[in-house]
Amino acid sequence: MISCKLTVQNSLGIHVRPAGHIVNIASSAHSTVELVYSGQRVNAKSILNLMMLVIEPGSEVEFIINGSDEKKIADELTELFNNKFYEDAS
Repeated sequence: MISCKLTVQNSLGIHVRPAGHIVNIASSAHSTVELVYSGQRVNAKSILNLMMLVIEPGSEVEFIINGSDEKKIADELTELFNNKFYEDAS
């Protein structure tokens, strides 16, 4: 099991497009991928679950990943967050 804490660095938070990126990565995993935010733990393979959390810019989220490809998935999610979901020009 890997726990990975990441900060939402884009200017709009996790809206539909970033949630879609997260779901694409999580859905490609053989591992279970859960996201913890504000005391709620949800399946990160569901866009509806992610959208219901209303995650704002600057928020810290935690991914709990458990399975055979957990390191690969954690690395992909970290890259996604570090690149601001490929939205903001630097």
